[in-house]
This record gives sequence, structure tokens and C-alpha cells, in this order.
Amino acid sequence: MPKTFFITTAIDYTNSPPHIGHAYEKVLADVIARYHRLKGEKVFYLTGVDQHGQKVQQSAAKAGVPPAEFVKGVTQKFVDLWKKLDVKYDAWAETIDPRHKRVVQGMLQRLFDAGQIYKDKQSGYYSVRQEQFLTDKERGPDGEFGPEWGQVEFREEENYYFKLSQHKDWLLRYIDSAGAGHDAVIPDFRQTELRNAVERLGGDLCISRPKSRLDWGIELPFDKDFVTYVWFDALTNYISFAGYDPKIDNYEKQPQEFRDRWTKDTLQVIGKDILVPAHGIYWLIMLHAIGFPDDVMPQLLVHGWWNLGGAKMSKTAGNVIDPFALAYKYGVEALRYYLISDIATGKDADFSEERLIKRYNADLANNLGNLLNRTLNMAHRYREGIVKQVGGDSPLAAQAADLVRTYSAAMSSHEIQAAMERVGEFVTTCNAYIEMTAPWKLAKNPERAEALDHALFVLAEALRLAAILISPVLPNAAREILYQLNWSAEYTFEQTNWGGLPAKHQLGKPVPLFPRIEL
Repeated sequence: MPKTFFITTAIDYTNSPPHIGHAYEKVLADVIARYHRLKGEKVFYLTGVDQHGQKVQQSAAKAGVPPAEFVKGVTQKFVDLWKKLDVKYDAWAETIDPRHKRVVQGMLQRLFDAGQIYKDKQSGYYSVRQEQFLTDKERGPDGEFGPEWGQVEFREEENYYFKLSQHKDWLLRYIDSAGAGHDAVIPDFRQTELRNAVERLGGDLCISRPKSRLDWGIELPFDKDFVTYVWFDALTNYISFAGYDPKIDNYEKQPQEFRDRWTKDTLQVIGKDILVPAHGIYWLIMLHAIGFPDDVMPQLLVHGWWNLGGAKMSKTAGNVIDPFALAYKYGVEALRYYLISDIATGKDADFSEERLIKRYNADLANNLGNLLNRTLNMAHRYREGIVKQVGGDSPLAAQAADLVRTYSAAMSSHEIQAAMERVGEFVTTCNAYIEMTAPWKLAKNPERAEALDHALFVLAEALRLAAILISPVLPNAAREILYQLNWSAEYTFEQTNWGGLPAKHQLGKPVPLFPRIEL
């Protein structure tokens, strides 16, 4: 039975429309999912939207519409964007879905019955942005709460609390023991960041909000005067839409469908701003508290931000980039390629429309597109589009084998940028091979007929292999290249072995694939 990869992304908050950061995260996860599908592995890719919370209620009130109507409109924008960007997910999560509500309330009731949730009165400073009470540990060196907390106000109210601190020692042990190729968090420096945050963990987690100030949320099953804290609600989507049964407190007794999806290979793709405390502390402890064993804890892949001029994009600052506009202006493939190739997974990068154009022109139009067009044109000009396998091995065959090894290692480590660089280097080598062999000269000499056939066949075979390798990032371009090569659109990673074309093969007609974008 093939391995199953459960890949999830942080669900998007429907307080405002999608921006370029949302697009990057979903495309990144889509590329990882497509790579595993290419390898013949089963994939369950879940994404969706988080529709509850105080900020949504406030935005809906400002817009003069009920929260349900407000989130419906914003949700549709996310759905439309993922369709536009060719993001192929297997399941869609909406936190207003009744099945999600059943799982959240079932978990809360179990934790309450087990004595993990208690009621208490709290007074202190409250972050409206993060929807949580703050402690002195959140203050900066100057004694003030930093800008990351947004508006902070003093509040006093009664709420329910989850015994988060009771699980601190377990979480430290889990982080320290996770490793041997499956770190709790990647990249490594984020795991260190998480451990340091856990060391500072002191109090418990407030998991309710009184309906007197917030009624847009999931009602607590044991007290109808309160709704669930948005993080406790939103995080649960990762299991509620995968078939989890909240009545069963033993992972091994969960429905087979859920255990087939949620395995030791579960990967959650999240932004660096929600590692601490949400996913790295709240979520891992929540899973532990409801009976998930350590060996099926999700691995957290933490990506960086797309900044603008070195500053974080934000709606408040007015520097948010609209991915719809970019996709319509430059095309989906150009945008997908830029988002994946111009940022190292886990690090930040500066967004630049000019750089998008330059990368597209250099890597796709001038390099890959040029190789395809030249190869097919020469094959039709000199051999009526028929390539033949003659002569001995080509140096490109050995380089192709090395490419597949390094590409596979990079993709398996989620280093998508590095994988695309290797493919680009190989294509550059192929273009240099054309200059070195000079088919236009060989065609003038009947005695070099075999050398011409050899060169054309080698170039066509190199293009076939490159098309398969770029397919997770550029699925439409890969299909078009294979169509022009007159080769099957059904392919797997196993077919990246050199020698996949028949010994005598009729190529299709060349059609410019990546027209240059003029500045």
C-alpha cells in the first residue's frame, strides 16, 4: 500500500480578502502535494477558511451585514483564487460547517469531563488583534506591549481555561526527542525558537469568550453563555475535516479513514507568525491532551513572509499585493514560478514585480522556452519532426541522472527553490549543448547524419525529463511541453529515467510556450 501524505495549510482568516502571502502558502503546499502524487504516493491535501472570531464580527458590523453573509463573500474570494492559481486540494474546510462544530464541541466536552478545562475570573491586558489576554512576559524591554499585539486594553471577565501549562514538560520532551529525519518543526532555527517559547510558558489558555461581547463562534457544549476562543476552534479543522471522531479518545480506535490520512507523514504548512504560540504550543498540546501519540504529531513546515521594501505587507500599511491582479497580468504559470523560485522555504523575501518579470524572461522564456522551440524547429527542419536514437551515450544522460537525484533530495526536503535551480541549470546545459553540437552545421554534411540524429534525440529526451520535473510547479507548462513532444500526458516520477522516448519518435509542432514579457 502506498504511503499517504496528509498535507494541510493554515486556514485563511476571512476577516479580509486574500493577499500574496496567502497565495504563496497555498502554492507551496500544492507543489509539495503534486510532487508526492508524481511519485505515486497517496495525498490528502486540506485547506480552507477560518470564519469565526471577534475581528470577523467587527468587520461584518462595519460592513453592515450579518457575519454569515460577510464570511460567505470573503470565502468565495479564496475559493476563486485557488481555482485561478490551479491549487488542487482534496478537501475544503469551513469552520461554520456543522461537522466541524460537532468535533470542536465533542473535544471540548471530553476535555471538560476529564478536568482539563475549568472556569475562572481574569483581569488584565487584552490584545484585540490576537484575541487573547497578555502577561508581563509579552511586554518588551521598555515595559510596553509591542506592535504585534495591536490594540491592547484592560479587561476583567469570567472565562473557561484549558490547562495548557500542565503539558509543558511533555511538549519540551517531545521537541527534544523529535528528530532523526522528522523534526517537530522545520527549518531547524524555528524549532529552536519554539523550544525557547515553551520554556517561557507559564499560564493556562483562555478558551472561551462571553456571548455578551462575542456571539459569532461555536457555543461551549457545557455553558451556552460562552463561545469557543477562535484559535481552539480554527486549529481543530485539521482533524475535523479528515474524519476524526471526537467521542473516541484513542487514536488507534479512530475510524480507518482518519488513520489512513493522519499518519506520521502529516505535514502542516504555516507562516512564521502563527508558529508561536498557536501551532507550536496550543495545537500540539491539544492533540496530546485528546490522546494523540507522539509518533503521529504533525510536522510543522514554517515558511517566511513576502515583504515589500523590507517591511511586512499589511492592509493597514496599504502595501498589500493582490494575487488576482498579478495572475491576470502575467499569467498563472509566471506567478506560480516566481512565488516558488524567488524565495527559500523558511526565509523571508522581498516581493518585486520587476523581479517577477526578469525571472520569467530569463528562466522560462529565454532558457526553457528557447530550448523547446529550437529543438522542435530543428527536428522539423532537418528530419521532418522524427528523432532517432543512434550512437552511444550522451554526456547529458549522466547529467540527467545527477539532476534527478539532487532534485529528488531537494523536493523531499521541501527546498523547492533549490530543486527549480537544478532544473534550470540542466536546461542551460542543454542550450549550451546545442551551440556545441551545432545541428545546423551537421545538417549540411551527409556524413554527419548520425551525429545530427543523435543530437536531436538527446535534446528531445532532455526536454521530456525537464517537463516531468517542473510539473509540480508548472503543471500546465509541463503538459504543453509533453504535448509538443507528442508524448503521453500521463506520467510518473519513475519515468524520469533517461531513455523514455521510443527509439524512433515523431515530435509534435512547435508552439511558443513562454512569450517574453516586456518591461
